Amino acid sequence: MRAFAAGGAVLGALAVMLGAFGAHALRGTLDEAALRLWHTAVEYQFWHALALFALALASLPATRWRRASAYAFALGTVLFSGSLYALALGASKFVGVVTPLGGIALIAGWLAAAMACLRARSD
Repeated sequence: MRAFAAGGAVLGALAVMLGAFGAHALRGTLDEAALRLWHTAVEYQFWHALALFALALASLPATRWRRASAYAFALGTVLFSGSLYALALGASKFVGVVTPLGGIALIAGWLAAAMACLRARSD
């Protein structure tokens, strides 16, 4: 089960990276229909990475890697989503400087979760 949990965590990190790639590098390269497909792919990857991760993680013990993952997810969510919400509500463009830091924290959270899974003792 720890390999499934680690795989789910890696898929989650990749979803953050692919989402950022689609939002920045592919804008202007792909048409709107292709960007919607990309967005759908990233969204489904996230949901199913989360499902795989949660199913497998339930059996693993609490460790410093799991705690690091939780802190990184919490910080990343506040910085990433919080800055996007603020921008959507009309905040200064300067707030957007925070968004990539949140994305990095989210990726770090997934990678710390993968480490927690890989370092867990097997049954």
